[in-house]
Amino acid sequence: MPRLQTTEDIRLENNRTRKEYWKRWGPYLSERQWGTVREDYSPGGTAWEFFPHEHARSRAYRWGEDGIAGISDRHQMICFALALWNGRDPILKERLFGLTGNQGNHGEDVKEYYFYLDSTPTHSYMKMLYKYPQAEFPYKTLAEENRQRGRSEPEFELYDTGVFRENRYFDIFAEYAKGSDEDIFIRITACNRGAEARTLHLLPTLWFRNTWSWGMDLRRPVIRRATPVNGILSAELQHWQYGKRWLLAAGQPELLFTENETNNARLFNGHNRSPYVKDAFHEYVIRQNKSVVNPDQTGTKMAAHYVLDLAGGQSATLKLRLTDLEPLDSMDSNATAVGTISSPAHQERAVEVPGTNDFEAGFDKLFELRKAQADEFYASRIPQQLSDDAKNVMRQAYAGML
Repeated sequence: MPRLQTTEDIRLENNRTRKEYWKRWGPYLSERQWGTVREDYSPGGTAWEFFPHEHARSRAYRWGEDGIAGISDRHQMICFALALWNGRDPILKERLFGLTGNQGNHGEDVKEYYFYLDSTPTHSYMKMLYKYPQAEFPYKTLAEENRQRGRSEPEFELYDTGVFRENRYFDIFAEYAKGSDEDIFIRITACNRGAEARTLHLLPTLWFRNTWSWGMDLRRPVIRRATPVNGILSAELQHWQYGKRWLLAAGQPELLFTENETNNARLFNGHNRSPYVKDAFHEYVIRQNKSVVNPDQTGTKMAAHYVLDLAGGQSATLKLRLTDLEPLDSMDSNATAVGTISSPAHQERAVEVPGTNDFEAGFDKLFELRKAQADEFYASRIPQQLSDDAKNVMRQAYAGML
């Protein structure tokens, strides 16, 4: 009996034949770029010491980028990820923390809790969970305790530090749904799992990988603030490879701009080519240094700064969109048909992708549709005789690989 051809199968075939480029954008952003051989120019090949975690927030990478729950194009030129601050950490949480091979008693090891919950092969729908403590993240304690332990002893984990006691943490869910192969809807939900009210700074961040500082290619992309459209804030991207893109952010976040450039003054007591450097948002949010972001609201890195005051058990959802569709200042843009796809019943029908002004019903409806199509795809792959729990384990295993 032939396998059911699902909507995701059609997308995969269109991508294979290059009719559409559904795999151009995906979860290709590294979870850790610091301490890797790709960024190692040390004379002795000591990658962990040459580019440590302490440098990562201030030092521009050359060969890749990293972030939490992030996406990028397949060449990792344009990147999007989450930055977080719980009001207590000494640094902005922009990437995963871990121990180097010389620090861990069992070698290098990530000391975070994050879970890939869902993904289709074309990344038309994706969901990820990151658990962020409300207490100060114990960077120093994790390193010191593991350094003292021998190889015959168990590892000292983040949970062992006690930062998750009484459920005092945030669950951060990041979901992505593609309206087309170049139109990405982003939904971020923050949940306060504790009983007490807490404030969370959440900064969805967009930036270009630094390809212009190494003397090989001087073409410099740019992000600049654009005119809001019906109350929706907007930033315009211009990249020499991809042309124009827009990041739209619902709500009223503060838009921050800087450059993805190394802070030589902090790291090497040197000179900065620009007053606006990679770690500007860290300085702005945590130290309230207003001079570090570009007042002209342009650069190669930007963030939408949301401040969420969450009561115990409360959740808040942020909505953004990274798109090649120019925002239209017209209510007529609230629904735009973009072609036909196969429904689960195999009947071709038009699928309406929300217009650039619609961050309400149309936005959520697209997520429901992409989730249903993901369900349809995995129903055709996962053996039906498995229990619901086993099916879920298998699907999350696929998500982790994808």
